[in-house]
Amino acid sequence: MSEKTVLLQDTTAGSTTGTSDFFGVFKAALRESDLADNVRLVRVADMGVYNQGVVMTILPENITYANVEAHDIKRIIGVTLKHGNPVKDLLYQPKFRQMRLVLKNCGRLDPGSIDDYIAADGYRALLKAVEQKTPDEVIAELKASGLRGRGGGGYSTGLKWQFTREAAGELKYVICNADEGDPGAYMDRSVLEGNPHSVIEGMLLAGYAIGSSQGFFYIRAEYPLAIERVQKALDQARERGLLGNHILGSDFSMDIEIRLGAGAFVCGEETALIASIEGKRGTPVPRPPYPSVRGLWGMPTCINNVETLANVAPILLHGADWFAGIGTQTSKGTKVFALTGKVRNSGLVEVPMGTTLREIVFDIGGGIASGRAFKAVQTGGPSGGVIPEKYLDTPVDYDNLQKLGSIMGSGGMIVMDECDCMVDIAKFYIKFCVDESCGKCAPCRIGGYQILNILEGITQGRGTLQDLDRLILIARAMKMGSLCGLGQTAANPVISTLAYFEDEYREHIVNRRCPARKCRALLEFNIIRHLCKKCGLCARACPEKAITGDREHGYSIDTEKCIHCGVCFDVCKFSAVERI
Repeated sequence: MSEKTVLLQDTTAGSTTGTSDFFGVFKAALRESDLADNVRLVRVADMGVYNQGVVMTILPENITYANVEAHDIKRIIGVTLKHGNPVKDLLYQPKFRQMRLVLKNCGRLDPGSIDDYIAADGYRALLKAVEQKTPDEVIAELKASGLRGRGGGGYSTGLKWQFTREAAGELKYVICNADEGDPGAYMDRSVLEGNPHSVIEGMLLAGYAIGSSQGFFYIRAEYPLAIERVQKALDQARERGLLGNHILGSDFSMDIEIRLGAGAFVCGEETALIASIEGKRGTPVPRPPYPSVRGLWGMPTCINNVETLANVAPILLHGADWFAGIGTQTSKGTKVFALTGKVRNSGLVEVPMGTTLREIVFDIGGGIASGRAFKAVQTGGPSGGVIPEKYLDTPVDYDNLQKLGSIMGSGGMIVMDECDCMVDIAKFYIKFCVDESCGKCAPCRIGGYQILNILEGITQGRGTLQDLDRLILIARAMKMGSLCGLGQTAANPVISTLAYFEDEYREHIVNRRCPARKCRALLEFNIIRHLCKKCGLCARACPEKAITGDREHGYSIDTEKCIHCGVCFDVCKFSAVERI
């Protein structure tokens, strides 16, 4: 019997126990069946299946089972592991199947094994390039594929490589931007942790194409596992002659090092990132000249993010036409999203460009976890915008999201329900941008702070209708005058929430009421007598002693003393405190 691999994942929502018990039972059953030496069990974190109990994929047959119980193990061993046939009643039948290109081998390969990567066609694209293609032909292949940068702006990857190759410079550099800082985003981290060699191969191909001999991974220090696995992968590649001098026996030589970021969101902007690598304060500089012409230490520099580079080897291996046949007319290939928020099945999702928001949120994500009504989905991180329900059938690509007032960004996608306040959401993102602003230019430094103050006033009942015009005026000034993308797009969540949910802003201002009951300064709290168990927990927790009563007669809230902190609502275990 040939060796098989069984990948195991506990996909139960909120599971913290993993598959440890199931793993032990399976291991024991393999020993009893004398298969322990022929079957490799691997616990993985993400196989693209959600909320389906214990899920397993058996390789090389690529059979996936869902909702597997311990009593199913003997059948799986007898039918599948011994004879290669599927157990039909256990087969996973997805309603909507993802298309995994970037994430294809994440969870399927040992990220610490270069042999596993090579066995899965790893570094074949690099071999093909150095043996069969000139650098110009590699660039032409990338341009023909239609690959656009997956880090935010969506610029043509092939054109960026071409400009860097054509720029004059004694040295040229390749940088992998792994400074992923969007709230709720973890796409790049997962690729670096799950398949680091795919990104290294992409960097080597970029280096070959532009004529670079030195590359840098810029990884935020908060990703220790990613750093560890990338460093191990670099060491392995160097030992195999895939880094260093005369790679694969060719004239191409290149090495790659890691540089750590300190967690500054602004260092995701390419000129600030370059300054950080140079040992300077991470602040942006005006463009042009662009890094392709004058970048790291004044030399032509090509910067791509993790997901962009992970797409390169498959394109060179399978051809530009293959990749261009996936997606839409202007947005080719697939996109990885970190689907989070109020959705039932949160996790990484990779789908073809052009997949609708509804398919992502409801077919793959399983809809709203709470059972409440869907309200909006926010894409693009702090630089993106919110998209309401009426646009759920919009195909997701660069151009469509931009038309709706949002962006693709790096791929964060946060789902919101009717309990989310759009004014509060806008305030959260603008506060994030204010905190992360480098302060170098006045439009971002001052404008963001002023918008935050206005939103604070609105959520605390001090807003006026004139504030709505002020928000738009300041947002436009920031967009036109800020030095880098952080300031230029920081007000996007404000603009988009005003565009789609202006009535909610007006409700806060005119009626001093938060429809989502999120802004506590606009709420009143009341104790529902027939639900109250007279435990007195709310009275003991109240910081202003605004709750009076006793265990015999019950409790009530003095609205004059109440400061709307909501502690009583939070501590009540019987839903006896209501927000009105």
